[in-house]
Amino acid sequence: MLLCPVSPGHFYWLEPEHAFHSLQPYDTGRIALTFLQGSFDYAGWNFLNYVTEENLPRAIFISIPLVTFVYVFANIAYVTAMSPQELMASMFLFIRVNGSLFTSQPLFFAGAREGHLPHLLAMIHVNRCTPIPALLFTVMYINYVGFINYLFYGVTVAGQIVLRTRTRPTSVSSAWPVILLIFWAFLLIFSLYSEPVVCGISLAIMLSGVPLYLFGVYWENKPKSFNSFVAKLTHFGQKLFMLVYPSEGREDGNEDKEEAG
Repeated sequence: MLLCPVSPGHFYWLEPEHAFHSLQPYDTGRIALTFLQGSFDYAGWNFLNYVTEENLPRAIFISIPLVTFVYVFANIAYVTAMSPQELMASMFLFIRVNGSLFTSQPLFFAGAREGHLPHLLAMIHVNRCTPIPALLFTVMYINYVGFINYLFYGVTVAGQIVLRTRTRPTSVSSAWPVILLIFWAFLLIFSLYSEPVVCGISLAIMLSGVPLYLFGVYWENKPKSFNSFVAKLTHFGQKLFMLVYPSEGREDGNEDKEEAG
């Protein structure tokens, strides 16, 4: 893919005077947003923790370098054939959300099964077995998850520093968590300065989880009228998207096979 456009000499956009030409004036906040959005493309290292059941070290050592190599050279190939404006308007950018959709929707799906989210999110399509409500819920907030993700990355890295002083210290050098913590702090502070509306909505969505948890999960003795309304809303969603609980789908499938046999 890379050699085809480069071999005839199509490297106009790879030349330094063109590759680093900015369409907007340089600003510290925009530079931070660039790092934040660029690191979102390489967030697969975090997704491995959700989709891998075993051989996690092997998956990390093999998949991350391989995907990074392929992704970088694929981007170089696209840049040799398209300008930055054409690349931003292309369908290629939809690949960015694939990893988030693949890993985030099982979290909502599992949370709904445990009763921490509406039961509708724990249902799947009756024929395709796709968790449609969980996917739609993820797509609705995909624009606001980046800031919150890296906020929790920073909290996780800070936790490693704290663990160094506890009874079960980590074996990782303290220098790496400190460097990463400074880097995440730089990104988050200047992103909040540059895009206060988007970051503010992200923080509001995150903080809304506290009252929603108290109201939806912690408060057990809800009025019958409220439970009836939720049941009707869930039933409407089932009809709209043709949804069933996973156990119901498997049982119905087994019954159909027995009747066919």
